[in-house]
Amino acid sequence: MAEVIRMPKMSDTMTEGVIQSWLKKVGDDIKPGDILAEVETDKATMELENYIKGTLLHIGIPAGGTVPVDAIIAVVGKKGEDFSALLNDTPAPKAEAETKTTAPVAPAAPVPVATVPAADSRVKASPLAKKIAEEKGVDITKVPGSGDHGRVVKRDIENYKGGSSTSKTGIQLPAVVGTESFDEVAVSQMRKAIARRLSESKNGAPHFYLTMSIVMDKAMEARKAMNDISPVKISMNDIVVKAVAASLRRHPAVNSSWLGDKIRYNHHIHVGVAVAIDDGLIVPVVKFADTKSVSHISAEVKELADKAKNKKLQPSEFEGNTFTISNLGMFGIDEFTAIINPPDACILAVGAAKETAIAENGQIRAAHVMKVTLSCDHRAVDGAVGSAFLQTLKELLENPVKILV
Repeated sequence: MAEVIRMPKMSDTMTEGVIQSWLKKVGDDIKPGDILAEVETDKATMELENYIKGTLLHIGIPAGGTVPVDAIIAVVGKKGEDFSALLNDTPAPKAEAETKTTAPVAPAAPVPVATVPAADSRVKASPLAKKIAEEKGVDITKVPGSGDHGRVVKRDIENYKGGSSTSKTGIQLPAVVGTESFDEVAVSQMRKAIARRLSESKNGAPHFYLTMSIVMDKAMEARKAMNDISPVKISMNDIVVKAVAASLRRHPAVNSSWLGDKIRYNHHIHVGVAVAIDDGLIVPVVKFADTKSVSHISAEVKELADKAKNKKLQPSEFEGNTFTISNLGMFGIDEFTAIINPPDACILAVGAAKETAIAENGQIRAAHVMKVTLSCDHRAVDGAVGSAFLQTLKELLENPVKILV
């Protein structure tokens, strides 16, 4: 008996997928374990595995088509088997684009045409053409007219490519002709998910923000010393991840989630690290980050970031975060605020470590100062709780040896 294959839910936030390509065609014999297609989800491009033995009788969605989760995308059965009854009871999948209708447009009113005054009786032009010519500094007597009886109209001025002309100020201005243009690109599944999730977060969670300045001189020295012996190159972000994980262990209320009628306080620490890719932003997760060394975190973050950029992340690698870090310091951003990444109660925005003059013990000295901003869901985390977390983070980064204790 024929069986349908439905679009599976390949991530916790997936609502629809795009069939990037079919790896099997109608009439092919398939078996469990065969890869039927490549599917673009809101997180990555993933392989669709088959679990039914038989012949591929029907493909319901062409390559490039969008289909909601649980909709029928294919039918497998015996050769020649009638499967129409399976499709008749199923609503058609969402189309990639809706047909647009255009209302009839009334013809534009004719532009009144006037003759240039006697002093310029050789040129006939519409008032609009004269106005545009005056604004652009175009000598209208040199513009060929394309209107009735050689009248100069708007398009003639706009398309005129003559030499330089004189403006009202008497300055010689070159004739400049530009063309308006734009590109429209279909929104990817990832960008749709980002828009939906962050809109829900920003509109649903009452955000408040706490900003703190951290002197990073000792952390930078520690990083240099670590890289002398580390098997992988350690970045400042790797040290921040480790310090955040250690701070969360001391402030478990920050490592929480709002669940509507209850708050979940996570005992495990899974730190999401935001990674920018071509389609938008994805958050691979460093799990049990507080138990890992800085070099371990560094190697893992590099591997996850590489997978993210190549759309090879598996769901287990971008789900389960209990706290998120977004670092734009490497782009030269001094400070910013980030939108909370559900289901987390907090996200930390990290800016650049910038050389700044600071006052210390009555003296002015140069120091590398990094600003961090903690976005908090006020339903789960109060200001005093978030502030205590930042104080601990500052203490650890300004004295990185304490991270190891």
